[in-house]
Amino acid sequence: MRKFVMEFTTKTGGSLPTNLRVLLPWLQLIGKSSFFGLIISLAWTLSAQAMELRVAISKGVSNVGVGSSTPALVKNAGGATIGRLDSLVPANATASGRNINLAGMQASQITIEPSGDGRIWIGDRWYRGKVRLIRQGNGVSAVNLVDIEEYLYSVVGSEAIPSWPLEALKAQAVAARTYAIYQTSKDSNRYYDLDTTTATQVYKGMNNEYVSTVEAVEATAGQVMTYNGKVILAAFHAASGGHTENVEDVWMSPLPYLRGVVDYDQSSPVFSWNQTFSNRDLSRHIGGIGTVTGLTPLKVTPRGRIASIQVNGTGGRKTLTGNAIRQALKLRSTLFTVSRNGDNFTITGRGSGHGIGLSQWGAYGLAQKGTPYQQILSHYYQSASLTQLNR
Repeated sequence: MRKFVMEFTTKTGGSLPTNLRVLLPWLQLIGKSSFFGLIISLAWTLSAQAMELRVAISKGVSNVGVGSSTPALVKNAGGATIGRLDSLVPANATASGRNINLAGMQASQITIEPSGDGRIWIGDRWYRGKVRLIRQGNGVSAVNLVDIEEYLYSVVGSEAIPSWPLEALKAQAVAARTYAIYQTSKDSNRYYDLDTTTATQVYKGMNNEYVSTVEAVEATAGQVMTYNGKVILAAFHAASGGHTENVEDVWMSPLPYLRGVVDYDQSSPVFSWNQTFSNRDLSRHIGGIGTVTGLTPLKVTPRGRIASIQVNGTGGRKTLTGNAIRQALKLRSTLFTVSRNGDNFTITGRGSGHGIGLSQWGAYGLAQKGTPYQQILSHYYQSASLTQLNR
């Protein structure tokens, strides 16, 4: 901690501001990087759209560490205040019967609302907005209630590379905003809209906010992709390996805006790749058929992605979907071929992700050529329109 304080005071002219001295006890608990992220973000005053998202940070865990950078109100499910949290005093939320116990306060659901421009601590990092604690299963779930535009500051910095051209970051911002809004209309019975993983969109709180990602979000504030007046399923992935897919060849029935197009992802580090497995390696990952002796694709998409594959072994055979074998072997995509050399199998593939919709590395490639974000989006979301939501 002493080293960090010395670094910080050097950068600020040799003294630690009074309002930052009170944060030092918190620094001991949360570490240097999280503390510095909080300081930077508190210095930004940013506009936002008035739409609140529910982002599941943790699901059904035994306990969740929470806190606030400013004094915070603690409310129950009905919105009544049942207590307060002091600023920068960590607390632990645990399950207690049918309730949640937070520093002696108990309720079936608890919401912590920081005062002023306060930030919320959940688990191991800072977030904007509020936190809702829900009794779930045998544990506690923590949901970040956050304005969509502020949420995107982090999503763009988590999904894309902050040093990319601004037009690529703008395209990512619009795609992520569109995807988030689409998710809010899916399951009204679910207690969250999105999580923090690639299952929806990667979200790492204020740790992954950057000047460039904030600029991209603000420059496109409220803009989404629509088709026939409705927000689209704005799928995106890292890199397609040269050509994106028609959605019906990979996921579902056709959608007019998710069509396969030429990609511009040749500069991606995952444009092409290969992994070699021994038959013993494969047998550990794919159980129940003895020692693996062969991998035979049964069905491929028009662009060559594996839809299903037969795995032969000394003790039988098994048919897996492309996604299942991708997960089992931790492959970057299902766009691959298999070759065998003795007891070794080499999987040679291209791209990373499902190959549907916007290619992040393709957006980078187009932006490098000077393509504006509007054209990048219209290329990957065919027939969709860029629409400004009412503020």
